[in-house]
Formats: sequence, structure tokens, C-alpha cells
Amino acid sequence: MSAAPMIPPTDPTNPSADPTNPTTEARIDPPPPRRAWTSTRGRGPGVADVLRVVVLSTFAMIALIPVVWTVLGSFKTPTELAQRPPGLFPASWSLDNYTAALTRFDFVTYVTNSVLVTVGATVLTLIINSMAAYALAKYNFRGRDALFLLTLATIMIPLQVILIPVYQVVASLGLVNSLWGMIIPAAATPTGVFLLRQYMLSIPDELIEAARVDGSGEFRTFLRVVLPLCRPALAVVAIFSVMWRWNDFLWPLVVAQSEGVYTLPVALARFNAEETVPFNLILAMSVVSIIPVVIIFLFFQRQIATGIANTGLK
Repeated sequence: MSAAPMIPPTDPTNPSADPTNPTTEARIDPPPPRRAWTSTRGRGPGVADVLRVVVLSTFAMIALIPVVWTVLGSFKTPTELAQRPPGLFPASWSLDNYTAALTRFDFVTYVTNSVLVTVGATVLTLIINSMAAYALAKYNFRGRDALFLLTLATIMIPLQVILIPVYQVVASLGLVNSLWGMIIPAAATPTGVFLLRQYMLSIPDELIEAARVDGSGEFRTFLRVVLPLCRPALAVVAIFSVMWRWNDFLWPLVVAQSEGVYTLPVALARFNAEETVPFNLILAMSVVSIIPVVIIFLFFQRQIATGIANTGLK
């Protein structure tokens, strides 16, 4: 004699839980709520929010027009560049301009010089600026604020004003026509001192005092306690230094007197001295020269935003 099938108990207060109820299988769950656009304030975007996005997007597209035109022009022939009105797209997407520019001058040497100058100047910038910022932020001595204001005042002095005195100093040290002559003068920057000093002011003095009580020396405290906490600000200074040094033209043009120490911007200026300026080759090499800076910015844009926000730069 077979046993009767077991029927699970039902909840009288919940008819839908009864498996024998025919309406259980026919029950349809309500559709999920539709996702709506919201602003940072947790509500729907207003007219001001929409206008702000439209205006910022418009200005961003306007700022990208020269870059897009440079990239498209790097594939055009001299005849296409001379057309009036100019065409937007090239007739063929050929790399002849890039190969011709690479074969007409020693591109590898110029890129190597630019990399050495950029990396060397950036490393020295981080070392010198971080030490100066630490002294101005955490040491109490007479004339500290005046010295900081004097450092900031040097931002208003253009390079053209101090070009001759700096060149005389570099010439007296025998650094003319050398990579060191382009690296050392650009090592200390008041902007880097300002950014790092503002960030170090947010570090509690109790951390430094605790390290001193534990027997840590000044340099070890600076190296093991302060610098690890300043990584966002150091990243910002490093990225800015890379962009400045990579695109620097005036000072390398004055110091470099032979092709063996030319950087990439100075080498690109050589094309302007030719009888017929090859604008197609200049555009091609300009695209090659901006690729490293664009890649660095895309990879470290979050560090740039975080560092600038934490240093109080508005």
C-alpha cells in the first residue's frame, strides 16, 4: 500500500504561498522601476544642470578642434593642405608623412634627449621642491612666510627676463650644449613648492612629533612619514613637470648648439628653416610628440584631480 503524497502546510494569511492554489503560477511580478537621470543632489536635473553640461561639452569640443585638425592634417599631402577651402578628411590614410619625417632626421636621438631631459628634470624637481615645501610647511623659523611669498612672487617673472643671467651662470659652469644644462636650471619650480607645501600643511604635526619621539631623525621622518602621505601631490607635480619639460622649447633652443643634444621641439623647428616648409611632416611629428603626454594624462588624470583638490588650488 503506497503512502499518500505529503502536502506542505500552507499559511492561511498568505494565499499565494499555497502550491495548490492555481493563482500561484499565474502571478506576475511587477516590472522593475525605471532608472531616471539624477544629479549629484539626488533629484532630477534642472535647467541649470542641463545648461552647464551643454556649455562645458561645447567648450570641450571647441578645445579639441585643433588636436583633431592636427591629427587629420598629418595624413594629408602638401597639395591637400594648400587647398582653399581646406578639406576635412585626407584623400588617403597613408603613413607616408610619418615615414618620410622619420627618415629625414634622427628622430630616435631627439626623442632620447627629450626623455632624458624630462625624466632627469622631473626627478630633481620632486626632490628639491619636496624638501623646500617641507621646510616651509613644518619648520618654524623667522622669515618663513616672507620667504614663501618671495618664492610665489617668482612665478610672475617670465623666462625671457632672466634668460641672459641664467645662461651666463650655465656658461660659467660649462653646461652649455649639454643635457645637464637643460636639466638643472629647470629643477626648482615655485609652482611645485606651492602645491607640495599646501598639501603638507594638512598633515598633522602629531605624526611628525611621534616619529621624533620614537628616535627617527629629520631626514628619515621626511622620507618615511611625510613623503608617503604626499603621493597625490607628488603625482600632480610630476605630471605637470613632465608636460612642461617635454614641450619646453625656448631654453633648449638657447642651450643646445649642436644636433646631438637637440630635443624634439627644437628638432621640429628645423623644418621652418627650410626653403619650402613641409607642413605635412611638421604635423606628423607634432602628433608623435603629443602622444606621450596624452597617454600620461589619461592614465593619471584621477591623481591630477585628487592632488589639485587636496592642495587647495582652485
